[in-house]
Amino acid sequence: MDDFSSRVTDTTRILVARGLRAFGDGFVALLVPIYLIELGFSPLAIGAIVTATLVGTAILTLWVGVVANRYSVRLLLLGSALLMTATGAGFAVTTAFWPLLIVAFVGTMNPTSGDASIFLPLENAALAQTAEPRRRTAIFARYSVIGSLCGALGTLAAAAPDFLDGSGGPSRILIMQAMFVAYAAFGLINLALYRPLSPAIEAPEDLAAAHTKPLGQSRRLVYGLAALFGMDSFGTGFLVQSLLALWLYQAFQVSVTTTATILWTGICSAISYLVAVPIAERIGLIKTMVFTHLPSNILLVLVPFAPNLGTAIGLLLARSALSQMDVPTRASYVMAVVAPEERPAAASITAVPKTFAWATGSMISGYLLTLSTFGWPLLIGGIIKGVYDILLLIKFQKVRPPEEAGAAAD
Repeated sequence: MDDFSSRVTDTTRILVARGLRAFGDGFVALLVPIYLIELGFSPLAIGAIVTATLVGTAILTLWVGVVANRYSVRLLLLGSALLMTATGAGFAVTTAFWPLLIVAFVGTMNPTSGDASIFLPLENAALAQTAEPRRRTAIFARYSVIGSLCGALGTLAAAAPDFLDGSGGPSRILIMQAMFVAYAAFGLINLALYRPLSPAIEAPEDLAAAHTKPLGQSRRLVYGLAALFGMDSFGTGFLVQSLLALWLYQAFQVSVTTTATILWTGICSAISYLVAVPIAERIGLIKTMVFTHLPSNILLVLVPFAPNLGTAIGLLLARSALSQMDVPTRASYVMAVVAPEERPAAASITAVPKTFAWATGSMISGYLLTLSTFGWPLLIGGIIKGVYDILLLIKFQKVRPPEEAGAAAD
C-alpha cells in the first residue's frame, strides 16, 4: 500500500471509530444518572459519581496530551480503547458506590457527551498528521459531522430501557447493564480499528526526539487560545438546551414537545460544519471562525427582545445555522499552528478548560432564570461570546497556518 492510500485508510479508521464512540457516549451520558437512580443511590451519591466522570475525564485528557509526545500515538489509542472497554464492563457488573466512583473517575465516560475525552488529543493529532494541509479542515469537518450525528442517534438510543421494559422484557436495570456492555463492545471495535494504523499518524521521530516537553515555543500561543476558548464556552454555558427550554417555557408558555422540536437543530449544525470548509478556503480559518460566529451571537442577543414566539424561533434557527462553523475550523487551526509533536498537548490544553467554563456558565444561568423571565442568560451569553470573537480576531489574525501563509506570500 502506498503512502497516500495508507493515510486515507488511517483517516477512515479514525472517523469510523469516532462515530461508534460518539454513539456510545450519546446514550451513556443519559443512562448513567438514570441507572444510578434505579440502583437506589441518593442524589448526593449520583452527583459525586457524575462529577467524578467529569473531573477524571479532564485529568486523563490533560495527562495523555502531556505524555503523547514521548509515546506512540497508536499505542496510546490502543490503551484508550482498552480503558473504554473496561469502563463499560465496570458499570455493567458493579452496583456498589465506591467501585463505581473509581470506575467513573479513571474511565472514559463523559457526562456531557461532548468532545473532551482522552481520545480527542490523540485523534486530532493523528488526523492532522495524515491530512494534507489544504484537506485538513475538510477532514475535521467530517469528524465533527460524524460525532454530532452519531451522538444524536446515541441519545435517542438511551430510550431503549423504557421501550423494552414497557414491552414486558427484562428489568430496566438489566437492560441498562446490557447497554453498558455495548459501550464496552464499542471499545473493543475501536481497538480493532486502531490496531492496523500506520506510522503515518506519528510525528516525525527526529522532531519528537528534539522536544522533551509537550509544548515548546507554542506554549504562549496554546495558552492564549485555551483562555479564549474557555471564555467562549463560559458564554455557551448560559444557553445550554435544558436552560434554553426553561426560558422558552417561561417566556412563551411553550409545551415540552414544541420546545424539543424547536431545539432539534443538529441537522443545521451538521450542515454548517461542511459549509465552513469552502468558506475557510476563501477567507482563512480565523476569519471563518469569527465572521460566522459573531453574527450568530448578535442573533442570540436579539432573542430576549423577540416580541413573539415566531420571531424567537426564527432567530434561534438562524443562529444555529451559523454558530457551529467554528468547530472544525477551530480544531484545524490549533493543529496547524503548532509543531507536529506538540499537537496532542495543544488539543488537550485547549479542550479541557472549556468543560469547566461551560459548567460555570450553566450554574449562573440557572440562577438568573430564578430571578426573572427576561432572557438575561441569552443576552449575557451572546455578549460574552461576541467579545470572544473580537478578541480572537485581534490577537490571532496574523498567526496563520502554513497553507494560508504560503498563499499570502504568493
